[in-house]
Amino acid sequence: MKHIRNFCIIAHIDHGKSTLADRLLEYTNTIAGKDLQNQVLDDMDLERERGITIKSHAIQMEYQYNDEKYILNLIDTPGHVDFSYEVSRSIAACEGALLIVDASQGIQAQTISNLYMAIENDLEIIPVVNKVDLDSAMPEEVEDQIIELLGCRRDEIIRASGKTGIGIEEVLNAIVERVPAPQGDVNAPLQCLIFDSVFNPFRGIIAYFKICNGTIRKGEMVKFVATGKEYDADEIGVLKLDMVPRNSLSAGDVGYIISGIKTSKEVKVGDTITHVQRPCDQAIDGFEEVKPMVFAGVYPIDTEDFENLRASLEKLQLNDASLTFQPESSAALGFGFRCGFLGLLHMEIVQERLDREFDMDVITTVPNVSYMVYDKKGNKSEVHNPSGLPDITMIDHIEEPYIRASVITATEYIGPIMSLCLGKRGELIKQEYISGNRVELIYDMPLGEIVIDFYDKLKSISKGYASFDYHIHDYRESKLIKLDILLNGESVDALSTLTHVDNAVTFGRRMCEKLKELIPRQQFDIAIQAAIGAKIIARETIKAVRKDVTAKCYGGDISRKRKLLEKQKKGKKRMKQIGTVEVPQKAFLAVLKLD
Repeated sequence: MKHIRNFCIIAHIDHGKSTLADRLLEYTNTIAGKDLQNQVLDDMDLERERGITIKSHAIQMEYQYNDEKYILNLIDTPGHVDFSYEVSRSIAACEGALLIVDASQGIQAQTISNLYMAIENDLEIIPVVNKVDLDSAMPEEVEDQIIELLGCRRDEIIRASGKTGIGIEEVLNAIVERVPAPQGDVNAPLQCLIFDSVFNPFRGIIAYFKICNGTIRKGEMVKFVATGKEYDADEIGVLKLDMVPRNSLSAGDVGYIISGIKTSKEVKVGDTITHVQRPCDQAIDGFEEVKPMVFAGVYPIDTEDFENLRASLEKLQLNDASLTFQPESSAALGFGFRCGFLGLLHMEIVQERLDREFDMDVITTVPNVSYMVYDKKGNKSEVHNPSGLPDITMIDHIEEPYIRASVITATEYIGPIMSLCLGKRGELIKQEYISGNRVELIYDMPLGEIVIDFYDKLKSISKGYASFDYHIHDYRESKLIKLDILLNGESVDALSTLTHVDNAVTFGRRMCEKLKELIPRQQFDIAIQAAIGAKIIARETIKAVRKDVTAKCYGGDISRKRKLLEKQKKGKKRMKQIGTVEVPQKAFLAVLKLD
């Protein structure tokens, strides 16, 4: 056990985690020849297309140091704020962390929030300045920032380059020397912590675990504590590029277990595995429950696919524990699910994965957050979507969630960022200079304002140099109203939103204009209206596609033309009564990109 080292790689997005992981795997000869490709651990098509890590990936390496063989279990983690739950679970399975900072960009928001997560779990931190081979690298300044943040010595910081392979040997030596070996008793009752799982159509559910105490052997009867279910350990093993079966694993090891579990409800991330014969006294503390930031309804396009969608979401939740969902129904869209996501990118990725991996066509409604509604009798209820709002005469007041947001940026972008935050009803709490020309702005803002397009705007006005991190702070009373979109007088459930009084008119107007572009023309006029209660605040009309019925009249009395036009008018009126307007899927998504 003293030759095992479990560590993860944490950093802000695009600071070179996956590339550095490639070099470590190459240097230890874990992968070679045809397996060698860029970002080798990002095995999902989506990850390779977008160039981001979505899932954390575990892999085992072997390394010779001072004529002794060490086993290094590496977990490469995502950097984007929307996948921070992946990072928190990876950290729980490790004793050390490589903190990677880009030599040309310095410390950014996710660097700090991931670092705090690692420190809370008492991990040994090894700071690495990556990309030192770039012309724009400023290793001295970045090292100063790290020393200020961590309080470490300058000689503890390793300079490396994931692209050229500089400093890779030093990183591996530092892992062996500085990261403590896992603690645990090989002879104690078995305790394994599940930190991830995947669904395999042929083998059932595969759970990834870290053994805290005890030893597990192939074929033994094991029990999952949270669900109380018992299984045979059909196959256990370690994770290399593929899964490698072993006969036994003991304390400190990271591995996988296949026991033919078919239903996804029976495996929970954060659960403890123990022996049936000799169970452990108590379960390991799991992970804190995930807090969804953005809620949206997900409905199958064909209502008969409801059960298939449920099965797909359950399988996806195995692999992505930060996705939460519960059934709901809508007047316009039938049965579907109300899903909670950690952010807009997360929502986009889930929708894309449903399409690619499970072949599910879905409609996503406008994202919103949960509100606290107090009625006149003093009762409190939580409302997730506008259709669940009680009658306006019954409501005393509504409270909306506020977040404490931290934006780290260069000083030249302070002006535009402040005006963006104030436009989103933000309140500046404090502003402090971290080092040189870097400043941290702390705002209190309504979560509902940042849900739709805040992050994208922030990136564009700061040319990508502002980093953003946030957590739920409290609920505050706000003047919120329900904005309905009507098509020919019929309310479209999926497009209604709760919005602040000040924004309602402009938002309604922009929605109507956008829908006018996206809804195809029909044989009759379509009126698109935005309404607050019974009051119409904006209207656009999509003109009918018409045939020129008077074309055959050349000359003659005007009454002949009039008669034909009246006849057409009657037909159009009858059509309008029985015609329905289909709202295309892209209209639902267009709301997110109103600007």
